[in-house]
This record gives sequence, structure tokens and C-alpha cells, in this order.
Amino acid sequence: MTKLQAMKTNKHHIFCRFFLQNSQDIVSCHESTCPHTRKTPKHNHITYITLLMMIFLISSCQIFNKYTAPKYDEQGLFRGKNPTDTTTISSIPWQEYFKDSILVALIDSGLTKNYDLRIAVSRIKQAETNLRIARAAFFPDVTLVGQALEARTSTGSAGTKVLGYPTDQFTLAVSASWEIDIWGKIARQKRAAYARFLNSQAYRNLVQTSLIANIATTYYALLSMDEQLRITQETVQLLKESTSTMEAMKEAGMLNAAAVEQSKALLYSTQTTIPDLEIQIRQLENSISLMLGQKPDTIMRTSITSQIVPAELKYGIPLQMLARRPDIQQAELSFRAAFELTNAAQASLYPSITLGSASASSLVGYTSSSISNFFKPENILANIVGGITQPLFAKRQLTGALKIAKAQQEEALLTFEQTILTASQEVSNILFTYQSSLRKNDTRAKQVQSLKTAVDYTQELLKAGEANYTEVLTAEQHLLHAQLSQVNDQLEQLQATVNLYRALGGGIE
Repeated sequence: MTKLQAMKTNKHHIFCRFFLQNSQDIVSCHESTCPHTRKTPKHNHITYITLLMMIFLISSCQIFNKYTAPKYDEQGLFRGKNPTDTTTISSIPWQEYFKDSILVALIDSGLTKNYDLRIAVSRIKQAETNLRIARAAFFPDVTLVGQALEARTSTGSAGTKVLGYPTDQFTLAVSASWEIDIWGKIARQKRAAYARFLNSQAYRNLVQTSLIANIATTYYALLSMDEQLRITQETVQLLKESTSTMEAMKEAGMLNAAAVEQSKALLYSTQTTIPDLEIQIRQLENSISLMLGQKPDTIMRTSITSQIVPAELKYGIPLQMLARRPDIQQAELSFRAAFELTNAAQASLYPSITLGSASASSLVGYTSSSISNFFKPENILANIVGGITQPLFAKRQLTGALKIAKAQQEEALLTFEQTILTASQEVSNILFTYQSSLRKNDTRAKQVQSLKTAVDYTQELLKAGEANYTEVLTAEQHLLHAQLSQVNDQLEQLQATVNLYRALGGGIE
């Protein structure tokens, strides 16, 4: 702040304090005695004009501590990567990002029927209602007041209990009370409510991105289980043929019974994995059904071999992730709400100007001692109450509330920074996992091909008497494991594409 700005600020604060110190005198003036009115009834309007001028001048003393979003260093968020290419998969609509038409249909159904998403929409409605309530605080509270009063006084001498001289009073009026938002306390509370409303929308987006990712990853896991079941069933057929061959060779005296029994043991061990795979398939179908908001049922699907894993994923620059990720948006909006509430707590320490109050509201209406001719002009009632209240001693409640608000604001800022670090870690892990998994493809394909050839060779050598049965069983077992690992590699890559899409903030309409 420059010296000139500091001087202007000091003058502004002195000016504000001057009006605050004299405000009570102005409000409590009486036209016949107050020096502000020059003791002349005809100048009574000067009091009200001065009061209005004071209100507008004090309003310039509001806490203009404007909110600015917290800054964060974007360099190195993706660990060793400082990209300049702004092309990112997160900007692709989910209907276009996923190429499997059945998967797209499942996601579309989930976005319509999923209970978590519907609950999130309900929270938006609640936050919107709270925002409307906060906005309504700018307007006066207006109520209709009807009152009938009967009073009696004693008619006898001192000590008698006989009551007489009844007095009746009937009143019908409109009551109003209004706090003028001099220091911006109500405005700050409204802005905090608006931040919470936006937070509820960000939460809804977070649920949507998570739902899309969960449906896709579960769908791919289901496809991988189908493929593993198919491979296992094919392996079982291969082991059955191998066992039959060994039994024939045993009958011919070429193998002993131990070879046949070990071959059967491997066959039985492989067969026992089939029920486990079927259980996992059923559970995955039920999980998808739950995400779709429907009863457990069979899920239509394609095959994992028809899925295409992209060779490269565009992740853009960190700023795009910070702007699109719903959880980061939520953390920033929570900080914003805490910031506004801190300023509202600060404003609570300053004087408040009200027209009407809880104890003496402003009234406009009719009052009379009888019901007859109640609405005559001479029975009109006009009672306007105004006041200034300056907190002096509130058992440290106001200062304590301010300290709590500041601590909550600091907590929200730390949560915001932690959320960014968590997102950075998540993106970095997914990128490394995806790129490392892709490097296994060629080697894994060569491994599977070599083991297929090894199984064929060992079976032929066994028939020729140039290999023992353990070599055949080992080759068949290794082939099964390599094929299952190849399916897991593809699943890992497919799920990485989904997780990165979600981690970058994709899937928001």
C-alpha cells in the first residue's frame, strides 16, 4: 500500500469512527430538546435527513476485503512433467471418450437412475433453498399483528381488591423489522451460502465423474473375468486331452501311474478356479446393477478383445486439472465460504442499525378503544422504531466466534492445498502405471507365444519318449498363468485410461 493510499485509508477510518461516536445522539434526538434540530420543530426533518446521510456514509466503511482464490504453484505437479500442450482427454465428452456402445448405454442409464447421483441432486436443492433464505435477509420481516387488550384498575381505597374502571384497546397493524447491512455482514453470509450452493453442484459433478469411472472400470473388470473364464475353460480341455494321452501311454507302459495322477491333479486344480471366476462375474454384474439403480441382473456386454487401448493419452497442463476436478473445486469453494464467514464474524463486532427490533417493531395500522368505527382515519397508528446497537460485552462470544471462523478458514486453505497434492499424486501414479503397463505388451505377447510353442513341443517329445511328464505339466501351467497375466495387463491399461480421464476432471457435462 502506498503512502497516499494509507493516508486516504486513515482518513476514511477516522471519518467512520466520527459518525459511529455520534450516531447514538442523532438517533435519540427529540425535536424540542436535541441540539441537532436547533430546538425548532419545523426543522425536525433535518434529523431524519442527517440519519439517512449517516447511514449511507457509514455504509462506505464496509469491510471491502474482496475474495481472491488461493494461489498454488503448478510446476512439477505431474512429477517431472511440465507440459505445454493444452490438449487433454478431460475435455472429451464421455459419450465420445468411450467407444463401446454397450458401455455408453450403461453409463447413460446410471446417470439417470443412480441413487448417489439423485441424492447429490437433492443436496443441490437444499443448498439452493439455503441460498434463498440468505438472500431474504436483505429484506425486512413483515408480519400482521392483531391485539386486544383489557385492563382494570382498583376502585376502592388502598388495599382493596375490587377492580373497576376497565380500559379496552384493539390494535390491527403491520409490523416490520429490518437490519440495515452497514458492514456487509448479511452480504457475506449470502456469499457464503452461494459458495455452499456451488459446492453442492461440484459435489454432484464429483459423484458423476466417479460414477462414470466406476461403471467403466467395473465393466472392463467384468470383461476380463469373462476372458479369464474362457482361457481357463480352454486350458481345462487341454489338460483333459493331456491326461487322456498320459493314461494311454501308461497303458502302453511308457509312463507310470504317478505321471497320470499328477496330470489329473493339475486338471482338478484348474477346474476349481472356474467356480471362483463365476462368483466374481456374478458379483461384478451385481455391482453394476447397483450403480445403475436396478435389481441384480445379467449385464449385457462385449468382450475385452474388442476393446482398444490407446497408445497415448493427452493429459494437458496442470491448470486444466485444477480448473476441472470437482474435488478441487469443492475444496476451493469451502475455503471461499470460510473466508466470507470470517468477514461476517468480524462485522458482528461493529454497530448494527435496525429499523424495528424483536422487542419493539415498527407498526403501521389502526388502534382504538372500541370495535365500532375501528377503521376511521383518527385511529391510524404509525410507530417507527430505529436504533443502533454496539456490542460491548457478550461473554467473549463474538470474539470467540471470530477466532473459530479464522481457524476454520485456515483449515479450509490447508485442505485445499492437500487436495491439490492428492490429485497430483493420483495423476502421476496413473500416468506411470499406464505407460509402464504398455511397455509389457510386446514382451508378454512373446512370452505367451513361446509357452504355446513349448507346450506343443513337450507334448510331442513326451510321445516320442524324449521328455518327461513334469516338463509337459510345467509348460501347460506356465502358459495358463501367462495368458491370465496378459488379460490382466489389458485390464490394467483400460482401467488406467478411465482413471486418468476421471483424475483430470473428465465426464462433466
